[in-house]
Amino acid sequence: MGDSAQSERNIGVVMHVAFLVLVAAALARFLFRHPESARTPAIIALSAAVAVVYALGARRGRVAWLAAVVALWIVLVALAPSFAWCAVPLLYTGLRILPVRTALLLVTVLTAFVAGAQLRLAGWADPAVLLTLPTVVVLATTVFVYMRRRSEEQRVLIEDLIRTRRELAATERREGTLAERERLAMEIHDTLAQGLSSQRMLLQAADRVWASAPDSAHEHVRAAEAIAEQNLTEARQFVRDLAPADLAASGSLAAALRALAGRESSAALTVRVHCDGEPPRLPDRVEATLLRIAQGALANVREHAAARTATLTLTTLEDQVVLDIADDGRGFDAAGPPGTGDRGYGLAAIRARLQQFGGALTVESAPGEGTVLSAAIPLGAS
Repeated sequence: MGDSAQSERNIGVVMHVAFLVLVAAALARFLFRHPESARTPAIIALSAAVAVVYALGARRGRVAWLAAVVALWIVLVALAPSFAWCAVPLLYTGLRILPVRTALLLVTVLTAFVAGAQLRLAGWADPAVLLTLPTVVVLATTVFVYMRRRSEEQRVLIEDLIRTRRELAATERREGTLAERERLAMEIHDTLAQGLSSQRMLLQAADRVWASAPDSAHEHVRAAEAIAEQNLTEARQFVRDLAPADLAASGSLAAALRALAGRESSAALTVRVHCDGEPPRLPDRVEATLLRIAQGALANVREHAAARTATLTLTTLEDQVVLDIADDGRGFDAAGPPGTGDRGYGLAAIRARLQQFGGALTVESAPGEGTVLSAAIPLGAS
């Protein structure tokens, strides 16, 4: 749009200069041919007036200004037909600044006065003036109006495009913000929130046996301290937006799962890891997602299932990698309404993580029969 506006200004400058040059040329021609004419003072005065009026209002380009210039020009043409061709820049100026119908009316008036002036100079009904001049004017006006309309259509299209791009950018920002909020919520839920919940449970257990079994209380406190240290590491990794701490330290998903199992195992819960074959190297985001899913699932087992054992099984198939989390806890009605609180959000967070890679979550559970979560991600996901 900036280039178009600049081109419009350049055309305006050319038209303004052309008009002033034509006025000066017509005045010089008249003075050369009619040096002793009684009309000379009036024509000089009118020429100066039309030039001054035109120059003063050319930059603003108002309708009243153009009307004043045309009125002065008509008087000049009546006194000296040599000024007739000053109508050319007036014609294009009118087409530029006036509504189309008003501009066409102006073109008709200008053409009639130019034709009349040329017939006066020729002294007879010259066909070139009667037919050629109107034809050329009609052709030039048609092309100009067509280009003006095309330019207006392009301007509207460009404005629509800019508005659409702005709306799209705003939508993408909103979607990006929501996606980032969801990601942060899942990360906090699966790491810091679960860690804080475990610390609370351990400290409550230590408080209950602090007087009767100080050794057990100290063991609970040390376990809470270890979880706090792990949470601190996770928080630092989280701030730097790096891979989960276990994954960054071990370098492989299988090793990270074993580290997680060792940390989650306790006197009340034994966590085992089984890898069906040697898992391939997966994209970092996929490995981080599977590890986060394991963390969230084990947190649910620890807090809700009252299980004695849990098993993490990593299986690589031809087209997908599957992580199973099985426990022998109290189970729940998988076909019933979604749970509430942390448990309900935990499963929803797992599903949201998997959907990012086109994966799926399968839940098999029944009251008193334990639970099996199967998280599957296509191998082509990245």
